[in-house]
Amino acid sequence: MGSLGAPLPIDESKLQAFLHRAVGDMGAAMHAVLIVLGDRLGLYKAMGDSKPVTPAELASRTGTSERYVREWLNANAAGGYVTYNPDAATYTLPPEQALTLAVENGPAFLPGAFQIVSSCFNDQAKIEEVFRTGKGVGWHEHHHDLFRGTERFFRPGYLANLTSQWIPALNGVEDRLKKGAKVADIGCGLGSSTILMAKSFPKSEFFGFDYHGGSIELARQTAKREGIEERLHFEVASAKGYPGKGYDFVACFDCLHDMGDPVGAARHVRSTMKDDGTWMIVEPFAEDATEANLNPVGRVFYSASTLLCVPASISQEVGLALGAQAGERRIGEVVRSGGFTHFRRATQTPFNMIFEAQP
Repeated sequence: MGSLGAPLPIDESKLQAFLHRAVGDMGAAMHAVLIVLGDRLGLYKAMGDSKPVTPAELASRTGTSERYVREWLNANAAGGYVTYNPDAATYTLPPEQALTLAVENGPAFLPGAFQIVSSCFNDQAKIEEVFRTGKGVGWHEHHHDLFRGTERFFRPGYLANLTSQWIPALNGVEDRLKKGAKVADIGCGLGSSTILMAKSFPKSEFFGFDYHGGSIELARQTAKREGIEERLHFEVASAKGYPGKGYDFVACFDCLHDMGDPVGAARHVRSTMKDDGTWMIVEPFAEDATEANLNPVGRVFYSASTLLCVPASISQEVGLALGAQAGERRIGEVVRSGGFTHFRRATQTPFNMIFEAQP
């Protein structure tokens, strides 16, 4: 409505274009649930050989109902996730889709991201309430799908990049880790990053810290299964209060912007590091200007930030609420305010920026 109540003119072509986009979003939102189901029921993994399969065959392989599987397959075919052969009435998960949906430890595994989406829908009422009150929602207060989903979402990126690209991009860190270093992983969650580094650098000792006790317990279980618990220690602790001194290398993976007081965390990191130590900060990719982030990747990150990152920060002391699209300039300000004089972008991916900070 205009300021005097008169209806605003409508461009019919723009209206139809937006409705078409919205229908696509509806389909994507509904299909996200089917992706989570397909992951949990093993449907994608059972199609991972990329050979044609009938609904009955897939149902038999997975111990599920053929009628539900047939509808699930048709939804996947409509979305381009699987292909359909009408002559044989068979469905195929192409190799590219199989890599992203069926290979758990592959470099492009996606179901963890949809598990995060599932948690967001479960927590919608909590987020609606803090929109009204301005309060926060702690990471630990979210649905349990968030914790496992986050680990499964980030792990492929760590496997593909952490030891092969990110650490080598830092000045002298790789050699130090090979010789034997003391390492702290702050906000380690379920410990994927910590465990990967510990397995890659057997002469170094690693300490993973996270304030969420449930995540730390799962990290300990994984470390035990991997047989590396002797030099890999997980402990419940905050970013501003984790114990220990003399760390050669400190890492924060996609968590600095979630902290209520990232400047205080930076000061604590500085106080626990050696004077010649290095802090690696991995953050979601973002340009400094808002308008430069208004793209598909930015849409995902701003949405996640609204539902997860900003509420997490506001729930803590200070509540700076950097958000997942803070950008290099703002992250640099936080790091320098914490007592670091050297700060640079060491490398990047389409989804992450990797920063190096030194005293």
